[in-house]
Amino acid sequence: MYEDMDMYGPPVDLSFKSLSQISDALGAKPQNRRRSAKTNSRGKYVSCSVLLNNNNLADLIGLQEILNHFLVQPLKVMWLDLSFNKLTVIDPVLCGLPELRALYLHGNSIAKIADVDKLRELKHLRTIMLHGNEIENQKGYRRYVISVLPQLKMMDFSSVTRDERVMADVWRHSMNQGKETKES
Repeated sequence: MYEDMDMYGPPVDLSFKSLSQISDALGAKPQNRRRSAKTNSRGKYVSCSVLLNNNNLADLIGLQEILNHFLVQPLKVMWLDLSFNKLTVIDPVLCGLPELRALYLHGNSIAKIADVDKLRELKHLRTIMLHGNEIENQKGYRRYVISVLPQLKMMDFSSVTRDERVMADVWRHSMNQGKETKES
Protein backbone atom coordinates (compact mmCIF):
# COMPACT_ATOMS: atom_id res chain seq x y z
CA MET A 1 0.00 0.00 0.00
CA TYR A 2 2.63 2.54 1.06
CA GLU A 3 6.30 1.97 0.30
CA ASP A 4 7.38 3.15 3.77
CA MET A 5 5.25 0.48 5.40
CA ASP A 6 7.23 -2.34 3.87
CA MET A 7 10.37 -1.46 5.81
CA TYR A 8 8.43 -1.86 9.05
CA GLY A 9 7.16 -5.34 8.40
CA PRO A 10 3.63 -6.74 8.27
CA PRO A 11 0.69 -5.28 10.20
CA VAL A 12 0.02 -6.23 13.79
CA ASP A 13 -3.13 -8.23 13.13
CA LEU A 14 -5.66 -8.18 15.96
CA SER A 15 -8.64 -8.68 13.67
CA PHE A 16 -11.38 -11.27 14.26
CA LYS A 17 -10.49 -11.57 17.97
CA SER A 18 -14.01 -10.86 19.30
CA LEU A 19 -12.62 -7.88 21.23
CA SER A 20 -15.38 -5.87 22.92
CA GLN A 21 -12.91 -3.42 24.43
CA ILE A 22 -9.54 -2.39 23.06
CA SER A 23 -7.93 -3.30 26.39
CA ASP A 24 -8.93 -6.93 25.69
CA ALA A 25 -6.17 -6.91 23.05
CA LEU A 26 -3.56 -6.92 25.83
CA GLY A 27 -4.27 -10.63 26.28
CA ALA A 28 -4.46 -11.38 22.57
CA LYS A 29 -1.70 -12.70 20.37
CA PRO A 30 -1.51 -11.06 16.95
CA GLN A 31 -2.19 -13.41 14.06
CA ASN A 32 0.75 -14.43 11.93
CA ARG A 33 0.63 -13.10 8.40
CA ARG A 34 2.40 -14.44 5.34
CA ARG A 35 5.68 -12.85 6.33
CA SER A 36 7.15 -13.32 9.77
CA ALA A 37 6.64 -10.37 12.07
CA LYS A 38 9.72 -8.46 13.16
CA THR A 39 10.06 -7.82 16.88
CA ASN A 40 12.67 -6.06 18.98
CA SER A 41 14.37 -7.47 22.10
CA ARG A 42 11.34 -6.48 24.24
CA GLY A 43 8.94 -8.34 21.95
CA LYS A 44 7.44 -5.21 20.43
CA TYR A 45 6.55 -5.28 16.75
CA VAL A 46 8.44 -3.27 14.17
CA SER A 47 5.33 -2.23 12.26
CA CYS A 48 3.48 0.92 11.29
CA SER A 49 0.09 -0.68 10.75
CA VAL A 50 -2.49 -2.22 13.06
CA LEU A 51 -5.57 -4.24 12.17
CA LEU A 52 -8.38 -4.15 14.73
CA ASN A 53 -11.13 -4.82 12.21
CA ASN A 54 -14.01 -7.28 12.59
CA ASN A 55 -14.26 -7.07 16.35
CA ASN A 56 -16.99 -5.68 18.63
CA LEU A 57 -15.36 -2.40 19.63
CA ALA A 58 -17.83 0.33 20.63
CA ASP A 59 -15.16 2.90 21.55
CA LEU A 60 -11.42 3.51 21.34
CA ILE A 61 -10.69 3.91 25.05
CA GLY A 62 -7.18 2.56 25.58
CA LEU A 63 -6.07 2.72 21.94
CA GLN A 64 -2.82 4.52 22.76
CA GLU A 65 -2.06 1.97 25.49
CA ILE A 66 -2.50 -0.91 23.03
CA LEU A 67 -0.30 0.79 20.43
CA ASN A 68 2.37 1.39 23.10
CA HIS A 69 2.10 -2.27 24.18
CA PHE A 70 2.50 -3.78 20.72
CA LEU A 71 4.62 -1.34 18.69
CA VAL A 72 8.22 -0.19 18.83
CA GLN A 73 7.16 3.23 17.54
CA PRO A 74 3.44 3.75 18.33
CA LEU A 75 3.40 7.35 17.10
CA LYS A 76 4.57 6.17 13.67
CA VAL A 77 1.31 4.31 12.91
CA MET A 78 0.50 4.97 9.26
CA TRP A 79 -2.39 2.57 8.69
CA LEU A 80 -5.15 1.73 11.16
CA ASP A 81 -8.04 -0.58 10.30
CA LEU A 82 -11.04 -0.24 12.62
CA SER A 83 -13.60 -1.42 10.07
CA PHE A 84 -16.56 -3.64 10.96
CA ASN A 85 -16.79 -2.79 14.63
CA LYS A 86 -19.54 -1.02 16.58
CA LEU A 87 -18.08 2.49 16.67
CA THR A 88 -20.69 5.27 16.78
CA VAL A 89 -18.33 8.26 16.79
CA ILE A 90 -14.94 9.22 15.41
CA ASP A 91 -12.80 9.44 18.51
CA PRO A 92 -10.35 12.38 18.83
CA VAL A 93 -7.74 9.87 20.11
CA LEU A 94 -7.04 9.21 16.41
CA CYS A 95 -5.52 12.70 16.17
CA GLY A 96 -2.78 11.47 18.51
CA LEU A 97 -1.42 9.52 15.52
CA PRO A 98 0.29 12.30 13.56
CA GLU A 99 1.71 9.99 10.86
CA LEU A 100 -1.63 8.33 10.06
CA ARG A 101 -2.06 8.01 6.29
CA ALA A 102 -4.81 5.41 5.96
CA LEU A 103 -7.82 5.07 8.25
CA TYR A 104 -10.44 2.40 7.70
CA LEU A 105 -13.68 3.04 9.58
CA HIS A 106 -16.14 1.45 7.16
CA GLY A 107 -18.87 -0.86 8.38
CA ASN A 108 -19.41 0.88 11.74
CA SER A 109 -22.34 2.97 13.03
CA ILE A 110 -20.97 6.50 12.81
CA ALA A 111 -23.99 8.80 12.60
CA LYS A 112 -22.75 12.41 12.76
CA ILE A 113 -21.00 13.70 9.66
CA ALA A 114 -19.50 16.52 11.74
CA ASP A 115 -17.38 13.85 13.47
CA VAL A 116 -15.17 13.92 10.38
CA ASP A 117 -14.09 17.42 11.46
CA LYS A 118 -12.12 15.81 14.30
CA LEU A 119 -9.69 14.37 11.73
CA ARG A 120 -8.61 17.78 10.34
CA GLU A 121 -5.41 17.60 12.40
CA LEU A 122 -4.23 14.53 10.48
CA LYS A 123 -2.28 16.37 7.79
CA HIS A 124 -0.82 13.15 6.31
CA LEU A 125 -4.17 11.35 6.00
CA ARG A 126 -4.53 10.33 2.35
CA THR A 127 -6.98 7.43 2.50
CA ILE A 128 -10.22 7.16 4.46
CA MET A 129 -12.93 4.54 4.30
CA LEU A 130 -16.25 5.55 5.83
CA HIS A 131 -18.84 3.78 3.68
CA GLY A 132 -21.27 1.50 5.45
CA ASN A 133 -21.82 4.07 8.23
CA GLU A 134 -25.01 6.07 8.73
CA ILE A 135 -23.21 9.26 7.61
CA GLU A 136 -22.96 7.84 4.10
CA ASN A 137 -26.69 8.48 3.65
CA GLN A 138 -26.44 12.19 4.38
CA LYS A 139 -26.81 14.59 1.48
CA GLY A 140 -23.43 15.85 0.27
CA TYR A 141 -21.56 13.18 2.26
CA ARG A 142 -18.62 12.74 -0.11
CA ARG A 143 -18.28 16.47 -0.82
CA TYR A 144 -18.36 17.22 2.90
CA VAL A 145 -15.61 14.72 3.74
CA ILE A 146 -13.40 15.96 0.89
CA SER A 147 -13.95 19.57 1.96
CA VAL A 148 -12.92 18.79 5.54
CA LEU A 149 -9.96 16.62 4.46
CA PRO A 150 -8.74 18.25 1.23
CA GLN A 151 -5.48 16.26 1.24
CA LEU A 152 -7.33 12.96 0.62
CA LYS A 153 -6.32 10.93 -2.42
CA MET A 154 -8.71 8.03 -1.82
CA MET A 155 -12.12 7.82 -0.18
CA ASP A 156 -14.32 4.76 0.07
CA PHE A 157 -12.16 2.76 -2.35
CA SER A 158 -12.31 5.35 -5.12
CA SER A 159 -9.88 8.10 -6.05
CA VAL A 160 -10.67 11.68 -5.17
CA THR A 161 -10.67 13.54 -8.49
CA ARG A 162 -9.45 17.05 -9.13
CA ASP A 163 -13.02 18.08 -10.02
CA GLU A 164 -14.29 16.72 -6.69
CA ARG A 165 -11.59 18.62 -4.85
CA VAL A 166 -12.50 21.87 -6.68
CA MET A 167 -16.23 21.40 -6.03
CA ALA A 168 -15.60 20.60 -2.35
CA ASP A 169 -13.44 23.73 -2.07
CA VAL A 170 -16.15 25.90 -3.67
CA TRP A 171 -18.76 24.33 -1.40
CA ARG A 172 -16.58 24.89 1.71
CA HIS A 173 -16.07 28.56 0.80
CA SER A 174 -19.79 29.07 0.20
CA MET A 175 -20.56 27.48 3.59
CA ASN A 176 -18.00 29.73 5.30
CA GLN A 177 -19.49 32.79 3.55
CA GLY A 178 -22.91 31.77 4.85
CA LYS A 179 -21.58 31.51 8.41
CA GLU A 180 -19.92 34.93 8.19
CA THR A 181 -23.16 36.49 6.90
CA LYS A 182 -25.18 34.95 9.77
CA GLU A 183 -22.65 36.15 12.35
CA SER A 184 -22.76 39.75 11.07
